[in-house]
Order: sequence, then C-alpha cells, then structure tokens
Amino acid sequence: MARPLVEALRRRPVVRRPVWIMRQAGRYLPEYRELRARHSFQDAVATPAVAAEITLQPIRRFDMDGAVIFADIMTPLEAMGVEMTFDPGPRLRPHTLAEVAALGPLDVGRVGFIAETIRRVRSDVPDETAVIGFAGAPLTLLAYLVEGGGSKDYMRLRGELRADPAAARAALSTLAAAMNTYLAMQIDAGADVVQLFDSWAGVLDRESFRDMAMPPAARALAGLEAPRIYFAPGCGHTLDIQPAVGAEGYGVDWRLPLAEAWARLGDVAIQGNVDPAILLADPDTIRKAVVALFAGSAGRDGHIVNLGHGIDRHTPPENVATFVEAVRA
Repeated sequence: MARPLVEALRRRPVVRRPVWIMRQAGRYLPEYRELRARHSFQDAVATPAVAAEITLQPIRRFDMDGAVIFADIMTPLEAMGVEMTFDPGPRLRPHTLAEVAALGPLDVGRVGFIAETIRRVRSDVPDETAVIGFAGAPLTLLAYLVEGGGSKDYMRLRGELRADPAAARAALSTLAAAMNTYLAMQIDAGADVVQLFDSWAGVLDRESFRDMAMPPAARALAGLEAPRIYFAPGCGHTLDIQPAVGAEGYGVDWRLPLAEAWARLGDVAIQGNVDPAILLADPDTIRKAVVALFAGSAGRDGHIVNLGHGIDRHTPPENVATFVEAVRA
C-alpha cells in the first residue's frame, strides 16, 4: 500500500497531503505523562514495549501519517561508550575532539532495542502510516559531546572547529560512520523513512556549515535504502546549498515563507513549516495558518506538513487535533 509520506518524499502525487509533528510522542499528551511517571526517560527508550506504546499514542489520537520512533538523538552514543543522564536534556562529560574521533564503531547489538521498537510499531500501525526512524547529525552530536550538554550559543564547539579543523573533521567522520550504521539498522528493522536532525548547525556561519556540517551529514545519509529527510533549523542562510547533503526531503523552520524556502532549495521535497507557537493559539488561528501554508506550497507535489520545530510541551492536545483536521480538510 502506498504511504502518503513516502510518496510525498518521492515527489509523487498523493491522495492526501501527509502530516506528522516532530516530538509528537511527548510531554503534551496526558497518556505520555502517565506512562512516564512509571519509567525514566532512558528506561522508556530502552524498553521496546514502552517505547512502542509511546510512539503509538499520537497515532491513535490523531491518525498521523508518520509514526516517529520514541528515542533520543543521543541514544546511539550511549552504545558507543558515552555515559550520560537526561535532566531533561542530555548531561555528560565534555569530550575533546580526539576522544570523539577515538570512539569505536557503533555496535548495533547494543541498540537492538531500537530495532525491536521499530518492528513492534510497524506491526501495529495502519499500513498507510510510515514509520520514521531518525538520528542526530554528526555536527549536532559533536556539539553535545564538546559542550557536555546543551548550550545557548555553542561557543566552545565553534572555537574548536576553528582552532583545529583537522581534528574536528576526524571526530565528525567517526560520528558520521556510526550514524550511517545506525540509520541502516533502523531501515532494516522496518523504518520507511529516516530523518537526520542537525539541531545546532544554525549556530554556524555559511562557510563553516558548508565545510563542517554538510560533508558528515552527507556521509551519514549515504547509501541508505529509504527516503531521507535532513532538518537543520535556523539555517535559512544555507538552504540553497543544503541539497548537496543528498536527501530526498528537507525540513524548514517558520522563519521564511514556504514558497521562498522552496525556491532556495530547488527541486526537492520539503517538510514544514508552521510555527509551533500557533498551536498555542485559538482554533481559528490554527486553521488560518494551515490555509496560508497550503497557499505557500502552490499546489506542488512533495510537501509534508509539519511544524518548523518540535511541538511545545504546553500545547493542548485538542489544538493538535484541530491542526490535523485542518490539513485533512
């Protein structure tokens, strides 16, 4: 059976425009909060029955066209020997570039629980629903590893990239190879689509993005036998060069009109780009935003409706329902 999300990524005509939401399995849902009260984040990710249940919650509620697996972009790094906690974001010891480069290859056996979660979800979702696997892009993973967690401006990372570019490339190469293995494992387990999140590439200037973010991202996505999405929020200044990453689709945030973002990207599928804050507004505002979004796509094939970032934890579930219903209407 054709899956609208997969067909859209291949820029084929679809019966309905596909819609899903980044972080759709998460804290805004009361059923998620109830389940998480009994499981830590890391335990939930590592327990396929729990992770699959969390993945399925928004599918049951909203009939999304994509079921994104419940995990974290840092999950495969734990399987490479990196120790961390989540509070709620990742906290870990800052690593040097040499330490990152020396991390061993990813042992897929140590992330077998992700594969099992994917198999469970694929068997439980409707045939037309695409299962979405994902990974963190090498540059974004390096940002967390160097900084020891999240940061406002990733100043240490930016300094390291400029101070020792050769060491940075070696570290990024290690991460790229590991993420390529990780994504291939997810596809083998049944993922129909994979997305590479380059969450912090937007802190880089255009030339640094071209030099340090794009080559390892392309390596992470190379040779995968499923449609691929690359998403680097805050990167409107690089959209025209992003297609060199080699994905079928590109996510865009809300900072540019959809038509302009598409003009910069060229002949690729595009995902986005509603401001997540709109889902905190009233139903009429949400419906108007969807109408404007469709107008911006000008009837082109290859559009996946999504937010321009992950959903805010304070979003009322009924507003998500209004959003999806507006897209389907």
